[in-house]
Amino acid sequence: MTLNEKLLKRLIETPGVPGREEQQREIAREELEALTDEVRTDPLGSVIGTKRGRDDERVMIAAHLDEIGFLVKYIDDKGFLRLQTLGGHDPANMVSQRVLVTTADGESLRGALQPARKPPHLARGDNDQQRLPRADEFFVDLGMSADEVKKAVRIGDYVTMDRSLERVGYNYVGKAMDDRIGLFVMIEALRTMEHHEATIHAVATSQEEVGLRGAAASGTALEPTVVVALDITIAMDVPGGGNENTITELGKGAAIKIMDSSLICHPKLVEHFRRIAEREGISHQMEILPQGGTDAGGVQRLHGGIPSITLSIPTRYVHTPNEMVNASDVEACVDLLARYLEEAYTGDYAL
Repeated sequence: MTLNEKLLKRLIETPGVPGREEQQREIAREELEALTDEVRTDPLGSVIGTKRGRDDERVMIAAHLDEIGFLVKYIDDKGFLRLQTLGGHDPANMVSQRVLVTTADGESLRGALQPARKPPHLARGDNDQQRLPRADEFFVDLGMSADEVKKAVRIGDYVTMDRSLERVGYNYVGKAMDDRIGLFVMIEALRTMEHHEATIHAVATSQEEVGLRGAAASGTALEPTVVVALDITIAMDVPGGGNENTITELGKGAAIKIMDSSLICHPKLVEHFRRIAEREGISHQMEILPQGGTDAGGVQRLHGGIPSITLSIPTRYVHTPNEMVNASDVEACVDLLARYLEEAYTGDYAL
């Protein structure tokens, strides 16, 4: 299987932060309309594509539309933008980045993201230079006059990192793999799936990065009998990781999650996925993530409890503009999800 790089590039590079996923929704609707029987958008902005099947077996697949980013909260007298964070940012990864400001009319303005601090030429041993800047110390420079900025930008316009998708060796690198690569896996699995008996709700969810909100709303309305989230997980197979802190490794296959801090995956679902992977010769690894959550954690406690699991794509440099995935791992996730959906109706998850 060769990855659809055109679709992947479009997903990665199109901006969309929590609550402002409209451009991503257009892509999700376009793709799901060709692959499902019915597509709709719910009140929180999640896109739901349904493939009709058995009423007693309803599988919800969830992959989130949003990426971490910012909202413009203040424009100063010189036209510099101050920011409100959306999602978890490490200020060490924000220094000297380029960003896109998406305005109310859909225009994208390029700017420089910088912390409010002296350059080393002027610091002269200033102790304050030794610490990392805080997220609230950053501003965006659009290279325009204050009047031009205030005419073009409104409070509440959103800001994302300005990075393209690139092929690096056997890997892909770009911003927003979290979780556009999960959306990619969902779309491609629906495309390659050969048959199904269960009803499948493919949900491109909103507002995951601020608390799994879209998935919880969609799960409430859909009342699935099984939930499969698709998301990235940490690959610490790099300097500074290793041994028990590795979590996953690039090139070792799809990651079948056992637990993270938002859920303990249903043990029979874990075994079902593992059994398919072993039977089909799909490369895979088992994942335990000490911190971090996915959409499955937002749905599993609804309606008295729903068997839930996350299928993860191993990713280096999570929540940075250089998130990196391996092409063969993505292919393994697509294959494993497609094979599961073909036989999801056979699962017995009673405890």
